[in-house]
Amino acid sequence: MRRRLLAVLMVLMGAAMLSLSLPLADSYANGRTERLLLQRRSEAVRFADLADRVRTRADRIELSAEIRRYAELYGAAVVVADTTGRTVARSGTGPTATAASAAGEALRRALTGRSTEQLPTVRPWGPDTVVLAEPVGQDERVSGAVLLAAPTDAARRDVSVRWSLIAAGALAAFSAAALAAVAITRWLMRPVRDLDRAVEGLAAGSLHTRVVAESGPPELRRLRQHFNAMAEAVADSVGRQRDFVADASHQLRNPLATLVLRLENVEPHLRPGPGRDEHARALEEAERLEELLDGLLALARVESGTAQLADQDVSRAVRERVAAWAPVFRDAGLELTATAAPDGLTARALPDAVGRFLDAVLDNATKFLPPGSHVEVRAAPRGNEVSVRVCDDGPGVSEEQLPLLLRRFARASEHQNVPGNGLGLAIADEIARLSGGRLDAARNLPHGLVLELTLPSL
Repeated sequence: MRRRLLAVLMVLMGAAMLSLSLPLADSYANGRTERLLLQRRSEAVRFADLADRVRTRADRIELSAEIRRYAELYGAAVVVADTTGRTVARSGTGPTATAASAAGEALRRALTGRSTEQLPTVRPWGPDTVVLAEPVGQDERVSGAVLLAAPTDAARRDVSVRWSLIAAGALAAFSAAALAAVAITRWLMRPVRDLDRAVEGLAAGSLHTRVVAESGPPELRRLRQHFNAMAEAVADSVGRQRDFVADASHQLRNPLATLVLRLENVEPHLRPGPGRDEHARALEEAERLEELLDGLLALARVESGTAQLADQDVSRAVRERVAAWAPVFRDAGLELTATAAPDGLTARALPDAVGRFLDAVLDNATKFLPPGSHVEVRAAPRGNEVSVRVCDDGPGVSEEQLPLLLRRFARASEHQNVPGNGLGLAIADEIARLSGGRLDAARNLPHGLVLELTLPSL
């Protein structure tokens, strides 16, 4: 937006400079042409007076000498003609072919008693010569005409110099205006850019993001205040919700633990039969509720955003978690392998992000994969990122269920009776997002599931 605004301002200022400088340049050219006309016309009038006083041969010789000196001095051409157009006196080179038609027209007007009142505007590129004519005599006593073809070198030079000054002044003014436009644009756009960054941070889950820029027009300063007030309200509301979840989960754990303990103490006193079966189911539900509260507490801690990003050794985390889960997989009749990750593979993320991701995924594998299934863990660099993939060859899920895997408490209908609370992958997804990465789920062909954690590398 800054570039577009600056481009619009530049175009408007350029148009303003042109609208001012072009008429000024044209006005000076017209003025210089008018001055040239007055100068040459006064000289043509003088020659016309001399021609009007010609009576004898000596007068004609004097006229010829006068126009000859003038032609030599100014490089002009002077022609004195009678009423029939016959040349009476002449000196200098006649007008060029391009000015011949203008000379003929000027001569015809002069023979009718009319002087040349307008010349073509002199500009740096031309014309090279201007032609004007003055009648000899007045009114019905017109006895001829003086035709003057004058060079425009001096006039064109003056116009060129003045146009150069106008162009330099316009360029200097445009440069100054451009610098002012850059400063104004920066002043206008700084709060907009800060607001954009703050909105992006707030949308990414950073509830502590605020707009700090205090410059800009009053409207944008008020917008900054309103946005910060809104962000405070959102952060306070979300914080209260998270605190409630964390507090409720924490406060429920103690009575729930006491309930589980009492149920376990009651078990020896129950006789075999329906009562013992109901007691076992009640104990299972209590333990399941305890797992759910633990998951909610973990999710609340992750979402609180209090942990700072840190450097992590991804290769080491993969080796340690695979070694820790290997016995559990053997007992479940599953095969767990890890592709050797290159040493020194590091990422920047929340503490133990890779370990918590692997714990959630491998725990789900022990719950949902049938015996004999194979799970492979692979870590590898990918440009400016680090990828940790977990692939299995189990039954997998349908294409429609893939988006549900990362949602909280989302479970397929066929897995409702499987132990768990449906928060493991949701927590891993939140960890990935807060770390600046992502968690993706896809189908593993020909069957199975692929879960991939991507984190920014160092």
